[in-house]
Amino acid sequence: MFVYTQNTKIGPISIVEEDGSITHVCFETDRLPERVYERNTALIQNAFEQLDAYLAGQLRTFNLPLLPKGDWFRQKVWDAVSQCKFGVTVSYKDIACQIGYPRVLRATGAAIRRNPIPIFIPCHRVIKNNGAISGYRGGVELKVRLLALEQNHNLAGRICATNKSSR
Repeated sequence: MFVYTQNTKIGPISIVEEDGSITHVCFETDRLPERVYERNTALIQNAFEQLDAYLAGQLRTFNLPLLPKGDWFRQKVWDAVSQCKFGVTVSYKDIACQIGYPRVLRATGAAIRRNPIPIFIPCHRVIKNNGAISGYRGGVELKVRLLALEQNHNLAGRICATNKSSR
């Protein structure tokens, strides 16, 4: 496994690659997986380039090989979270229903909290059923910043599209 850390608009981020896939995105307060070697591979560099473009509002969908490791339930949850669209929030209950387990909200929330590849698997788009913004591994403040970034760029895209169509 290889890891490289880089400063971004949201602070230092470490990205881990294993066998040609991204396996972890770590914030400054996260522990890195064991047995990683520091190296900026082509894939990690590509991931940082896409992350920078996303943070600049120039990219809405990541195109990276992702390989989060977890049991079958976590995999189902992370797959459902991966389908959340840019600028759109869903609830924990929405995710639980989507995977066919509408009564297991706590387990769904626990799986989302253990997402090893945040941002690329956009768990920041999952909020409470009442609309409240709850915890995030990078901190609630970062979750709010990411949601605001997406909302602002979604609105800007709609305004530009509207202006073009009215000419």
